[in-house]
Amino acid sequence: MWIAENWKDYEVLDTSSGEKLERWGDYFLVRPDPQVIWNTKKQNKKWHRPNGHYHRSNKGGGQWEFFDLPEQWTINYKNLTFNLKPFSFKHTGLFPEQATNWDWFSDKIRKANRPIKVLNLFAYTGGATLAALEAGAHVTHVDASKGMVAWAKENAASSGLADRPVRWLVDDCVKFVEREIRRGNHYDGIIMDPPSYGRGPKGETWKIEESIFPFVELCTKILSDNPLFFLINSYTTGLQPAVLNYMINTAIVPKFGGKVEAEEIGLPVSSNGLVLPCGASGRWSK
Repeated sequence: MWIAENWKDYEVLDTSSGEKLERWGDYFLVRPDPQVIWNTKKQNKKWHRPNGHYHRSNKGGGQWEFFDLPEQWTINYKNLTFNLKPFSFKHTGLFPEQATNWDWFSDKIRKANRPIKVLNLFAYTGGATLAALEAGAHVTHVDASKGMVAWAKENAASSGLADRPVRWLVDDCVKFVEREIRRGNHYDGIIMDPPSYGRGPKGETWKIEESIFPFVELCTKILSDNPLFFLINSYTTGLQPAVLNYMINTAIVPKFGGKVEAEEIGLPVSSNGLVLPCGASGRWSK
């Protein structure tokens, strides 16, 4: 498992009864987590006095309950600054487990000793975009949500990266890649964090089990002649690490060689030394 263990401003304090207790900077949140199927004694007092608690509804969805939590606050990861705010379906605008992937591709970008162009697809609030910019890459950030792209720009400004070479695009990722093929544009690194299900700006549907492999094959057409890395993240339980491994091996290795690794990613739990699983990632590199 690849573990995001270099955080100072974030930690999973404890897990029990379908929920996790987290520290986000100076604030404590209780949120549901489908992986937490065990029931242990909740000894940390913050379980009962959090700043925010997301309650899952039996009818689907849920709602936040707040106790002295600001509308927005920031946390840092190394040189990066992220603006957080609780919004729909338990999210805060950041997936901390992804830091293990940020560290991986940032190291590759720094060691490349050449200009690196990175494409970040389904780019959300820009965690991977910021990490790639900070490592020295030129980044194209694509997401179908105008609000998410605006949030990512805000994070870049807070991190002192607003003047770095980045394109911010609100677009359907598949249609964008198809246009890039026609335009003859290429990238040295591609990052994708596809949703299980989604809709593009014009109602385009995306269902990951049906769409992901054709899309990976499509993306190989915009890799440069000497690509550096390819990264896929998945929160869909059906896409296990072995599936990601096989997909990348099938689509990319015959064209470019290199090696493929795929693992679960996770976050350490400070109360008991366990690691909370948080999805899977597949990585290709030369």
